[in-house]
Amino acid sequence: MTPVVDALPSTVPFVGPEALERQRGIAFRARLGANESGFGPAPSVVKALEAAASDVWKYCDPENHDLKQALARHHGVKPQNIAVGEGIDALFGYAVRMFVAPGIVVATSLGAYPTFNFHVNGYGGRLVTTPYRDDRENPTALLDLARAEKARLIFFANPDNPMGSWWPATAVAELIANIPDGALLILDEAYGEFAPQGTLPPIDIGNPKLLRFRTFSKAYGLAGARIGYVIGEAELVKSFDRVRNHFGVNRLAQAAALAALADQSYLREVTAKVERARRRISDIARQNGLSPLPSATNFVTIDCGRDGSYAKSLLDGLIARGIFVRMPGVSPLNRCIRVSAAPDAELDLFAEALPEALRALV
Repeated sequence: MTPVVDALPSTVPFVGPEALERQRGIAFRARLGANESGFGPAPSVVKALEAAASDVWKYCDPENHDLKQALARHHGVKPQNIAVGEGIDALFGYAVRMFVAPGIVVATSLGAYPTFNFHVNGYGGRLVTTPYRDDRENPTALLDLARAEKARLIFFANPDNPMGSWWPATAVAELIANIPDGALLILDEAYGEFAPQGTLPPIDIGNPKLLRFRTFSKAYGLAGARIGYVIGEAELVKSFDRVRNHFGVNRLAQAAALAALADQSYLREVTAKVERARRRISDIARQNGLSPLPSATNFVTIDCGRDGSYAKSLLDGLIARGIFVRMPGVSPLNRCIRVSAAPDAELDLFAEALPEALRALV
């Protein structure tokens, strides 16, 4: 192995619910921890997958041509401003591979999405962090840190995982306008479809300091298909062709994404269901003496009111009762648990298990 890899521990950013089920020998009754869409893909997407299934013996189109054309029309840009990959996580890996070598500095928020950090560590980058402020990433402090440390990449998510918080488009535009020379902003917009109007700034494909990442995993219900995309300045986006796995986005995922993008009415249905589910999760939390945080995502982060040990004990109690949830991994964010939006039947189970798990901690 290379010295960088040889020095790294064998870790994964997230332990999947399947692994926990194998460890426990019991299946979860409610899957509320991975921010998937419990409402599933559109029926039109399922039909597209069925129609494409018999062609799965063929390799995919390595240029993702049809999907790039459709995405370009959807966003009002050109196909050369779009690169498609195996979910946002893989695209993060490609971006880090292009710009990070051993010792290169990358700035992020302490407790932000850990898979990005996983890639930075894997290529030997040096992560520097600034804490959240009022349970939101702090764009001003992030810029100050990037300038002080001469960071080459800056990671910022809007809306944010794990807290569900967000900034208005004006604040994000100010962040973009002040990206230091020699730096590139990695803007994670995976939850953008759930955010209030005025959260996502207009797309500017002329800025060579910015890459914006989107996904079909969340609102479109295609987490298992592993397909996402990045939007940016044409020459910058073209660089992904140097490092990406050209056959990485499988044929069925391409067909599913095309059908999902075409079915915007179903997307609106899902976002409305998620909004209702967020309200219900918040109500359940309040009924049990806990404090839900405002959310612009498909999950609600719940402040348990104490420290990380207490929140972890509550999480373990929910898991023991067959309810899969997750929690932030860094103090003071880890005083919370995080519950994904889901159909009422699963939220009924959460509402039943939460008071039981809380009583067991007394």
